[in-house]
Amino acid sequence: MDFHLDDEQLALQDGAARLCRSRWPLDRVTERPAGALERHDWEALVALGLVSAMVGESRGGLGLGVVASTVLFEQLGRHLVPGPCLWSALAAFVDRAVAAGECTAGGTEDRGQSPLFVEHAGSVDTVVVLRDRGVFRIERAELPAAVPGEPLDPLSPVGVFSRLPAGTAVGDAAEAARLRRVGAVLTAALQLGIADAALEVSVAYSLEREQFGVPIGSFQALKHMMADMYVRVALARSATYAAAAVLDDPEVGDPTRSLGAAKLLASEAALENARASVQVLGGMGFTWQMPPHFLLKRAWVLDRGFGTPTEHALGIAAGLAEEVA
Repeated sequence: MDFHLDDEQLALQDGAARLCRSRWPLDRVTERPAGALERHDWEALVALGLVSAMVGESRGGLGLGVVASTVLFEQLGRHLVPGPCLWSALAAFVDRAVAAGECTAGGTEDRGQSPLFVEHAGSVDTVVVLRDRGVFRIERAELPAAVPGEPLDPLSPVGVFSRLPAGTAVGDAAEAARLRRVGAVLTAALQLGIADAALEVSVAYSLEREQFGVPIGSFQALKHMMADMYVRVALARSATYAAAAVLDDPEVGDPTRSLGAAKLLASEAALENARASVQVLGGMGFTWQMPPHFLLKRAWVLDRGFGTPTEHALGIAAGLAEEVA
């Protein structure tokens, strides 16, 4: 399999990086208000292909596939772009208004647990619920009163619901399974972006901060730490893009094994790199005034999305056991 990005994907990557750097620079993350995106920011993301990249041309989308969205979501994760980006991209598969960029969507996986958490519940136009029996859409006016939750990620307000109404069926069980697979890969892309951002923040700080008259980046212990961070990013990137390519063309690999590996490696990279970045920045790293604080909290939230690392590891193990048997 050829893992090189084509010219169209490289152009999307460059456009996404430039947009994110100009509107959501990571070094100014502490100045951002929590909540939904400004309308002009949302329109810029829509124009870039946030909600239309994966949707087929017959439904008004760009038909670029999961790899293209992975390219975009890596940049969104790298700059901690706020707003209901992930669930809007998934909802575009089953809601033409979302695919056209006319409204935003939140979402959750409902497997009988309580409570249910919906990010940006107070600002999205619709909520998509993934259940084992299918995909269901709930308009915001139909939502019960939410209990405002204390979000772990300070940039993402959360609504807490004891239960959600049945909603309108917009997809069957197979569609729900497909959206879960795509959601897992896009979550891995966000985690990959976080891991890469943590590495960049650490390297930049280590070259500026001096001790004993030399940059702390010259110390062997920190060199080893940042080398490990780089390796984790490289492994996570390979696994994440491979999983996206398999979803675009299932004949080239096992989707369950591929996305499981992507989620495992990207989760590890995001969490471990964010923790390492806190250590590199020393006494400043854990404060609310520095990016590692925000990177680590977003990494914790994404770690639980679309399957935990343990669940994906068990899925890979079950598949291998079947092959041996």
